[in-house]
Amino acid sequence: MAHSRKKEYEKTLEALQIELVGLTRWLRSTGKRLIVLFEGRDAAGKGGTIKAITDKLDTRAARVVALGKPSSEQETQWYFQRYVEHFPAAGEFVLFDRSWYNRAVVEPAMGFCTDKQAEAFLEACPTFEKLITDDGIILIKYWLTVDQQEQEKRFAERADDPLKRWKLSPVDMRMREKYGKVGKLRNTMIERTHRENAPWFVADFNDQKVGRLNLIRHLLDQIPDRHCDDKAVKLPKLKEKPKTEHVTDAAARVPNVY
Repeated sequence: MAHSRKKEYEKTLEALQIELVGLTRWLRSTGKRLIVLFEGRDAAGKGGTIKAITDKLDTRAARVVALGKPSSEQETQWYFQRYVEHFPAAGEFVLFDRSWYNRAVVEPAMGFCTDKQAEAFLEACPTFEKLITDDGIILIKYWLTVDQQEQEKRFAERADDPLKRWKLSPVDMRMREKYGKVGKLRNTMIERTHRENAPWFVADFNDQKVGRLNLIRHLLDQIPDRHCDDKAVKLPKLKEKPKTEHVTDAAARVPNVY
C-alpha cells in the first residue's frame, strides 16, 4: 500500500513539474516576473516543497533565495533593502525560503527586533507589497501549517539522521518552546498584511507530500493564462558515425571506483 501511494505521489508530482516547466517558459516568453514566498514553522516542509518545485527547472529561470543573518552593515539599511536586490528580472521566477516576514514572526518571537520595529514593519509592508505588484510583479505568499506533535516528530527524525541534522539550527531549537507565541504572531501578520493584491494562502502540511502537491497545484492555478506552445524537438541525424570521446592525457583522470 505504501509503495502504491509513493508511486501515485511521484506520478502526480511529475505531471505538476511538467506544468512548472511550462510556467517558466511562459515567464520567459512574456517577460513576466514571479515571486513566491514560503513561510511557516520550522520543519513545516518549506525546503522540500521548494526543492520539488525547482528540481526540473532551468536554474537560470528559477532562483531560490534563503538569506542568513544580516551583516552589521545590512542591519543599518532600510529593512526591505537586502530582499529587493534579489527580485526577479524579466522572465524570472524567484522563490524565497523565508522572506521579509521574518520581521513579523521569527524576529519578535526570538527577541531579535523590538516591538516598535515589528509594528513599523506591519505598517509598511502592505505599501511595500503594493509597490511590487503595481510594477507588474506577481507575488504569491504561502504559510505552511503543521501541528506541534507532528513538528516534534520531524525534529526527532532530524536529530537522528546525519543527513538531516544540519537542518537543526540553534534558533530552531529555541523556537520549539514558542509554538503558541508563533501562532499569535502569525495570525497578527496575516490579519495586517492580507490584501487583494498580495493575499496569504494557508496550506496544511501535516502530511508533507499531500501538502506539497496541493501547494504546487494551487500555485499553478494562480496563473491560469500561463500556457504556451511546447512542440517536440526533432533532432537532425548525425552526418557521420557516433564518435568515442578521447580527451588529452594532459588532464588527470577520476578513478573508476564504482
